[in-house]
Amino acid sequence: MPARSPSPVLSHATPMEPKQSKPKSVAQRRVYGKRRANAPRAVFDQGSPVRQTRSKTQHVDPVENLQAKLAQVTIDDDSSLQPDNHGENQSTQSEKQGELTEIPGDESSSSTIEDTSDTPTTQSSVESSPEVKPKLKQCKTTVEVRICPKSPESLPQATSDSPPTTSESTGEDQEKQITCSDRRRAERKKIPAPRRSSGVVHDINASDYVRPILNEALSPIAAQGIQKFGSWASRSANMFDVAKLAEGSYGEVYKLHLREEACRPVVSKSKLAKLKSYGDGVFKVVPLRAKSGPGSKKFTTIDEIVAEVKMLKYLDPIPGFARFREIHVVQGRFPESFQNAWDHYKKTKDDCMNPNPSNKRAYPDTQLWAIVEMDDAGCELEKFAWSSIFQIYDIFWGVAMALARAEEYAMFEHRDLHLGNVCIRSMREDGCMDPPTELDVARQPSSSGFGISSLETTIIDYSLSRADLLLTDDPAGLTEVASSDLDKKQLFDAIGQDEDEIMQRNTYRYMRATLYTGCPIETEKVADIPGIWAEYSPRTNLVWLLFLLQSLFKNRKPEALPAQPQRRALAPCSPNKMTLKPDTSKGKEQNMTGSLVKERQTKDMQASISRLKQTLDDRLKAVLELLDLEHGHEDMCCAADLVAYAMDSQWLSEQDFF
Repeated sequence: MPARSPSPVLSHATPMEPKQSKPKSVAQRRVYGKRRANAPRAVFDQGSPVRQTRSKTQHVDPVENLQAKLAQVTIDDDSSLQPDNHGENQSTQSEKQGELTEIPGDESSSSTIEDTSDTPTTQSSVESSPEVKPKLKQCKTTVEVRICPKSPESLPQATSDSPPTTSESTGEDQEKQITCSDRRRAERKKIPAPRRSSGVVHDINASDYVRPILNEALSPIAAQGIQKFGSWASRSANMFDVAKLAEGSYGEVYKLHLREEACRPVVSKSKLAKLKSYGDGVFKVVPLRAKSGPGSKKFTTIDEIVAEVKMLKYLDPIPGFARFREIHVVQGRFPESFQNAWDHYKKTKDDCMNPNPSNKRAYPDTQLWAIVEMDDAGCELEKFAWSSIFQIYDIFWGVAMALARAEEYAMFEHRDLHLGNVCIRSMREDGCMDPPTELDVARQPSSSGFGISSLETTIIDYSLSRADLLLTDDPAGLTEVASSDLDKKQLFDAIGQDEDEIMQRNTYRYMRATLYTGCPIETEKVADIPGIWAEYSPRTNLVWLLFLLQSLFKNRKPEALPAQPQRRALAPCSPNKMTLKPDTSKGKEQNMTGSLVKERQTKDMQASISRLKQTLDDRLKAVLELLDLEHGHEDMCCAADLVAYAMDSQWLSEQDFF
């Protein structure tokens, strides 16, 4: 297929020949457009930020805490012999002294999932005088107990089998007393075994199975292993409310809302500010396919979730794509907060089709879940009522420019760009998503007409997408292809129940025909070709952009008429009709002149806005002709070509893209 000469600014965005799914060298890639600050990461990486409110003598595990303190005790003993009762007193005294001496630490009141394997070792020394007489048995011994805050690395290792240091005395009574005393000390010197973390699932086989997912995690907690679903959720249960947003064949989406009033008494100001900057988080909960047995024939595979996470991380710098935060692997049933959110969604929504997470027939107790944590991208387009041409213009070109950037950066195809995978949010301070008023249009002059509605678009869900991912930080290094075999999914035979669903199902078939034959209208299904979905065919992005624009026009709501000014009430008549009124004819003439000027300006502004609306409408209808599957522009091969055409035609400005 001949390719048009692209714009110089998009010289790397032209379509490429189909490639094999093997590593290859690539040229340096550039991210076009401005991206906001990096997405905040999970705030619970080091445990709950709840301020410590308990007294210092109250601990989560008093036995383990006491053992850790006694392990740091150093005993200096200048005497050599003590009777049995003195040995017992000494042991009791050192234990009490260890309890009274407190080392301040940052202990979390909620459960954490970090391992406590780094337990400090001990150091014990008993020094004796060179000469000992039997009468010293009746003397009292002064014992000094010290709490040494030395690091574990600076302390020598001691074992319970180490021989104690004794004096030169060889009496049988002395040897018995020393042996009894040192036995007690040796018991204290034993290093307490590290407690197995209550938040981690200690299953070597399961951990090895999901290791490719854990390798993509960013925080040490998420990367260390499978977490218990309840323990993972408990770290935020007291500070966030959970709400279910949507669901699909992949799983379900939940959102966290910060409970600021509940957090203020128990969270420091710095932590509260961090929680606010963290913002509302969105969690995509995906059931994972089991390695064997029940559940091994359904749900998302490990390779599919790894490919999606890799694309999330790789496309994170591109404006218009979702911001990645973290990936977690959890096991077990839904915790109470998430189950309550699911139940509320079931009662209030009519599109709840997934099985109840509490149903043991649907999900076993050992069910593994992948939780993808992302920034909140706003409202799904399919749940938004748009009516203004300014909204349609911003939504369409926002998605088109994001795809053009991703084609240049990663040879990206989305392959599933229905209305549920486009999110929108308002950039206004109040977050209002209503159509812009005439005053808003007048205050936001735009050379191209883009950006007047203040709507920002975000492309989400790359479970069916394809991209080239750099394996190293070297721009000239090797790449790997992340893709999914769509022929194995039930996408191309379904028909649809209503007009919108029929159009979406047809788009899947147009996309497949574009990849297999190069002609989207040849939708007769041919034999599957293994590995073909790893090839790069960017025209599939144009097929989905056509679907998006047709849906925007088809489901457009009637635009509300501008509000008419209300008439003022009649003024009351003066009771004194004989009173002479001042001459106000000059003032009336000035007021009439001013009102006529304002009225003329208002009419001119309305006429200008009406012409702009018509211009934007005509441009988008021209795009429909360019993207027509049968009679469209033959040189349109990718989204970058469409964006370059729009910039050449001054439908978009360079500021809109760069």
